[in-house]
Amino acid sequence: MTTDRLSERVETIEVAEREAGMRLDRWFRVHFPEIKHGYLQKLLRSGQVRVDAKRVEANARLEAGAKVRVPKAARTPRETAGEGGPKAGASAADRALIESLILFEDDDVLVLNKPFGIAVQGGTGTKRHLDGILAGMEDRFGDRPRLVHRLDRDTTGVLLVAKHRSAAAKLGRIFQTRSAAKTYWALVRGVPKPPQGKVEVPLVKASGPDGDRMRKARPGEQKEAMHATTHYAVIDRVAHKMSWVSLKPVTGRQHQLRAHMELIGHPIVGDAKYGGKEAFLSGSVSRKLHLHARRLVIELPGGKMLDVKAEPAPHFAESLATIGFDASAGDLPLEEELVDPGAEDRRARHKARDARRERRDSHRSRRGSGRTAPKRGKT
Repeated sequence: MTTDRLSERVETIEVAEREAGMRLDRWFRVHFPEIKHGYLQKLLRSGQVRVDAKRVEANARLEAGAKVRVPKAARTPRETAGEGGPKAGASAADRALIESLILFEDDDVLVLNKPFGIAVQGGTGTKRHLDGILAGMEDRFGDRPRLVHRLDRDTTGVLLVAKHRSAAAKLGRIFQTRSAAKTYWALVRGVPKPPQGKVEVPLVKASGPDGDRMRKARPGEQKEAMHATTHYAVIDRVAHKMSWVSLKPVTGRQHQLRAHMELIGHPIVGDAKYGGKEAFLSGSVSRKLHLHARRLVIELPGGKMLDVKAEPAPHFAESLATIGFDASAGDLPLEEELVDPGAEDRRARHKARDARRERRDSHRSRRGSGRTAPKRGKT
């Protein structure tokens, strides 16, 4: 960040690498949220806001390293509006909640340990959710955080969030190509046989009195059916009554793990939607859903590998202790047979596509930032 001769009145801000391809008006909303679109248009028409010393339109695409000229008239509202505490949109309590959940953070991503009972996204009758809270913390993260994947309301554990749209696009493609290794823990009724295996059952969505649920696809439903594959391994068990399993989904269908475990006769403990009364145990074991996203291994946008684990929610940890399971024994190795064998090839293709997209976006950014508006007199 530098200043020119009129140091008291003009500031020059360099566009960050992660902001490449962003529209100028969007860039202003991130850096100067108090500036209304109409006022920005006025600053652009008068030449007070420029990019690389050139007049531009509000829809101009920025490229990394570009210099945005920002007059004091644009900066002043930002300096005064921030006084008096956090911006509206996320309460102090919600901000503290998010901060307490952070497992990992860098310039591109945020990893949260999602608690039990809070929705990831909004829906009918859902007003408070993580996506909404994060949207109200744009000032904290420098952009609007974006969800990369989803967890059910009552599922706990690792939740990956992109801190800007470029990271969201790259991570989204990694999930689409099934190159991320996800591990879940679950307590289930009975003991799966064999103790390690694969569930490969296509699923379709069906509406019911308890809301949408997934069921096994029937003959003739090929068009609606979604391919779904889950690897499982028994970590420990209590006779034939219950077992603690490690689940590794290859695909990421809604309710996939819950539906697959019910389909093989071993519903997840606490899952009334899929297991009914059979999903509950007598005694002191909690009636809450016992499904926890334990671990995520994924390549970050910068090229580094992230391997992050989330400690189980209090009710899950208490159940493990009550039953007598050793929580330290739960992390099984990422064995080859439990990981999608085609992941490496897809990862290579995904990298090649990313490189082509970046070259294309860079070319578009150069063309967009070079557009100029008609001159309206000297400045």
